[in-house]
This record gives sequence, C-alpha cells and structure tokens, in this order.
Amino acid sequence: MEEIISEIQLPEHWSWVELKDLTENSKDDIVDGPFGSNLKSSEYTETGIPVFKIQNIKENRFVDKNINFVSPTKAEELSRHSFQKGDLIITKLGNPLGLCCKVPEKYPYGIIVADLMRFRPSTRRVVVQYLMYGINSVIVQNQFKAITKGTTRPRVNLTIVRGIKFPLPPLPEQRSIVSKIELLFSELDNGISNLKLAQEQLKVYRQAVLKKAFEGSVKVPFSDLVKSSQNGISKRSGKEGVELKVLRLADISNLEINYSSPRCIKLTSSEINKYKLLKDDLICIRVNGSKNLVGRLIITSEKDDLNNWAFCDHFIRFSLDLSNAVPKYYYYYFHTMEVRQYIHENMVSSAGQNTVSQGTIKSVLVPFSSHSEQQAIVQEIETRLSVCDKIEQDIKDNLEKAEALRQSILKKAFEGKLLNERELAEVRGAEDWEPAEVLLERIKAEKAQNGKK
Repeated sequence: MEEIISEIQLPEHWSWVELKDLTENSKDDIVDGPFGSNLKSSEYTETGIPVFKIQNIKENRFVDKNINFVSPTKAEELSRHSFQKGDLIITKLGNPLGLCCKVPEKYPYGIIVADLMRFRPSTRRVVVQYLMYGINSVIVQNQFKAITKGTTRPRVNLTIVRGIKFPLPPLPEQRSIVSKIELLFSELDNGISNLKLAQEQLKVYRQAVLKKAFEGSVKVPFSDLVKSSQNGISKRSGKEGVELKVLRLADISNLEINYSSPRCIKLTSSEINKYKLLKDDLICIRVNGSKNLVGRLIITSEKDDLNNWAFCDHFIRFSLDLSNAVPKYYYYYFHTMEVRQYIHENMVSSAGQNTVSQGTIKSVLVPFSSHSEQQAIVQEIETRLSVCDKIEQDIKDNLEKAEALRQSILKKAFEGKLLNERELAEVRGAEDWEPAEVLLERIKAEKAQNGKK
C-alpha cells in the first residue's frame, strides 16, 4: 500500500491517516458481518429488522431492492454486526470488492451479512460523505486490490482494512469537496440519464422500422417456407469421429456466434451430416431462463459454415427454401413485437426454464412477397438500422466516458486538485479550519487518554 500512495503528493495542510483513525476509537467501529452459520436463510422473516446484502451496494449507491428481515430477537443476538443511520457499508467479499455506500435515512437500524463491513466514522474527524467518496476513489480502491486474497472468492482481512491509508484535508475543505463532487455528479447523472433515454428511443425506432417494413404483406405460415427443421444434438461428449465445435448458449453474443471459447466434441459422419450448420441457416433459441431470448433467431454466415459448427439441443435449426425465401428477411421479421408477443404467449415455462417448440415457430404467420422484394426490404432495413447501430455505439462510448469521468473527478478530489484557488480561500476562512496534522495530534491524544482509561 505504501507504493500506491508514495506517488501522490498531498497539498499543504493535508495528511495521510489510516481508516481506523477516523472512528471514535472503539474496536467495534469497523466490523464485518456474521459467519454464514450465524445467519441462515430460514431465519429470515417477512418483516422486522432489515438485513443488508452485497447486492444492495452498487458503486456509491444503495440499491433498495430485495431487502430481507430478521426478528428483533435475532437482531439482538447479532447486535455486534448491526448498522445505524449514518454508518458506511463496504463490500468485503466477492467481486467487486471495497465498494462503499451510506446507510439510507429510511433504515435507522439493521444487520449486515458476512460479505459486508460496517464502518462507523467519527463526524468530529471526517465528513461521512467525503469518506464514502474517498473509499470509492481509485486511491483507496487500488489499496483494496493490493490486499485482496483469493481468486474464486476474493476477500480482504478486516485488520488490514483498518490500516488502509486515506487522504485527509481540514474539515471545511472536506465539506467543500463533497459539495463540488455532488454538483459535478449531478450534472454527470443528468447527462447519463439523457443518454439512456436516447437508448430507449432507439429501441422504439428500431421497432418502428421493422413494423413499417412488413406492413401490408400477405401472410403465410412459416412452415410453408421451411425446407427442413431439426433440434440440436443432445450428447455432450463423443469417443469416435471428428472433433467439431458444438454451438451452446454460451457461444451466442448479441445474436451472433462468438468464437472466443468454443467447446468441441467428436461427432460421427452421420451426426455431422445431420447437425452441421450451413450458411443461411436460421438457428432458434429453443430453451432459456430468459423469456426475452427464447424464440430469437441467429442467422449463420459463410464464416460459420466454413468453421464447421454443429449445434446442441438448446437450439432448433430451420433451413428455408432459398428459391422463394430470403433468410435475413425472416430473421428481421422474427424481431418484431408481433412475433415476440406470439412466442411469449405460446412458450412453455417450467422450473425456471422457458421452451418453444418447432411447431410453435412454424405456426408463426410471416409476410410473403417476391424474392426480389424481400431482398429490397432487407437492404432498406439494414440501411436504416446501420444508422441506429452507429448512434447506439456512440451512446455506449459516451456512457463509458461518463463513468471514466466519474472516477477522474474522485481522483482529482482526493489528490487535492478539485477546488480552485477561490474555493480554497473561502474554506480557509471558516471558523473550524485547522490543518489536518493538528487534527491528527488531537486524535493521538484522545487515543492515549482512552488507553489510560
């Protein structure tokens, strides 16, 4: 950790402190949650004392969803692992680790689970919001990374956490930094909100393009255009034959085949003939936990054909009569709201899985026109959607830049570079302004006095 902070030159009147110096000197001011054996799922109740979990923390925000409760009696047993209004909650296990948020006003008291730590800061020494933002800054996050143990289940030791170094300015400067961070974050959040609204509007526009493209066409059952259909192979290993990549749900990304980590098994020549994917096949997602994915189509390219993919039983392969059907035309039609609604109404759901059959897909009524007209419509759709794709990519890039800017703001704040000269002059005129080193001396004196007691 010393290497991490050695490169940072703090401003005059700032000091490095350890996190434990920012509490009221009680050994219980930084605690973690109880071991799993002390808090079983069977002990949760419908109402009572709230229990915070790792899912309730995202960046520096509290996510007020899926709150569990325990009885007041159980909460009393776990009182050492309790939080109160004004405390900070920090993630201790898993990934991401070291994220921090403030306990919301609506929860005056509750319990944390083992994945979390509770930090009870001294408001005489640090502004709570300043501490929260500081813990989420790259300066402290890099220290968390340095002390993290394990890969499967990353974790940190509470004793080492207490020794994490933290940049401390005078109290008035802390308050001014928090005000400026929140002003900048508010502007940033407003921009992010507008970008996300534009994303939603693009989805509406995409659907409008598809709806317009297929309006007024005569409709026929999809089965009239299907030359053959086949559920995928169910075996997961083979002892003889030729190794072939077998398409799984994990190999699908944005409704395209992803080549990053294919799984190969040996298939016999008859299995290859039956299950090998060919250019312009339409692959339907047959079963999935997400209703939004079931019944979606993937169209195979020439690259997929040449790279020798078979497909597993999570998919159905539809081969169309190419003399009167353009596969991409029907690939796009299956993205329309009309088809999605039909599939939602006709899929079968059981044990958390949603399934669609060949019969259901074949029964979808689809538009039919001449081969040349289908090609023209595909070209028109792709021209319009390519503009959408460009705008959507720009939005994604700007959202990423916004998150990078958030960290940049925090980095500047905790290196003492966020406030300008005028703002610094104002805070130095505050009645309670004093250098951080003076505050540190008082902390040491208080600790020594408490030690004697």
